[in-house]
Amino acid sequence: MSKPLTGPANSEASTADWASLILTVAPNGARRGHADHPALPITPDQIGRCAAACADAGAAMIHLHVRDGDGRHTLDADAYRAAIEAVKREAGERLVIQMTSEAVGMYEPAQQMAMVRALRPEAVSLAVRELVPQGGDEREAAKFFAWLAAERVLAQFILYSDDDVRRFDDLAARGIVADSQRFVLFVLGRYSVGQRSSPGDLLPFLAANRRGYTWAVCAFGAREAACVLAAAALGGHGRVGFENNLTLPDGRVAPDNAALVAVVADGARAMGRPLADATVAREIMAG
Repeated sequence: MSKPLTGPANSEASTADWASLILTVAPNGARRGHADHPALPITPDQIGRCAAACADAGAAMIHLHVRDGDGRHTLDADAYRAAIEAVKREAGERLVIQMTSEAVGMYEPAQQMAMVRALRPEAVSLAVRELVPQGGDEREAAKFFAWLAAERVLAQFILYSDDDVRRFDDLAARGIVADSQRFVLFVLGRYSVGQRSSPGDLLPFLAANRRGYTWAVCAFGAREAACVLAAAALGGHGRVGFENNLTLPDGRVAPDNAALVAVVADGARAMGRPLADATVAREIMAG
């Protein structure tokens, strides 16, 4: 369930500061390359160096995509292991490492689930539309989600619309997702013209979030920081990075992912919202 914006009255009574903002960086995504931005990290070494810089800037989690030898999106477990090793080498334990199970039109649910089982990551993002499509095999999805809970893999469920929130409610009510799996990501503006998000895109999601899930947002385009700071002001969490946006709020191209992280980190501090470190982020995500 969502925690209040204020922390516990007795901080010694809890190891987690529930007021803290989990700031995630999504540094590369599945589609962009060096032609889009020369600082977009592709190789494990590039990802590792980027991860360390983003941790320095205030990120507590990295949302990780990996590529094959031709630079294409892959869910290959060995490719993930190489990237995870690089992140740990450069950033230590300062970041929660969240892999994606995103299909990008290339993978079926059974393949996505098999890869996650093979890797057993610390954290994973899961698109409800992909893994439990309308009319899909809910029994296999339920087994997979139960396995994630038993293995204590930190799951985040990707929701693209208020209808997705209501669908997630239904899955939760029927036990398809476990009680411990209540961390969701609202994707703002995925279907807007030109994929240009705005803070107002958050309102339908919040109206639909009647069960009070712990939530974060990601957004597209130059208003990415504004969207994440709106979420921060309302008690949510946020994700920034080159996966969805290359632009600083003033319209300049960002020099790197760490610059996008720093904008939101500075804004959160200005509004009095402290940043979670990786330890606190893990506790919040675990519920």
